[in-house]
Amino acid sequence: MIRIPRVLVIDEEGEQLGQMDTRDALAMAEERGLDLVEVAPTARPPVCRIMDYGKYKYEQSKKARKARQASATTKVKTIKFRPKTDDHDYEFKKKHIIQFLEAGNKVKVIMQFRGREISHLDLGLEFLSHLIEEVAEYGAPESRPTREGRFITFIIAPRKKAEKPE
Repeated sequence: MIRIPRVLVIDEEGEQLGQMDTRDALAMAEERGLDLVEVAPTARPPVCRIMDYGKYKYEQSKKARKARQASATTKVKTIKFRPKTDDHDYEFKKKHIIQFLEAGNKVKVIMQFRGREISHLDLGLEFLSHLIEEVAEYGAPESRPTREGRFITFIIAPRKKAEKPE
């Protein structure tokens, strides 16, 4: 599909073969069982490379797939507590928080107050500080717990593998 009459040719090892007619370059590529690929179409003369185009496309797709896998997206999981959460329920939810943090996800912790419970914010904050201490090995809060109406919320971010507390 190269329409320019003369091109600068680079062989499969990366050495310049110089300027030549496009037909001669195509014949040389076919002789070697490879393709002539236009690398820099805006250059004068355009630069073409002799390569296995199918193999090149395959390697590019592998690189793109690896890059997508490397850029792991972190999800935010939500766990809700109440000031009167029982010990067993607390331990169960704490275990889930630890699992989420170990998996590399962030955890949004919500303390919900109902009715007259709102008058005991200090108990809720004490409860949350106890939770933060217990999961400190796996994650650290991104910010201090903030009050939003009848809720106290904060987000715990997972620790890096080498970032364990002393």
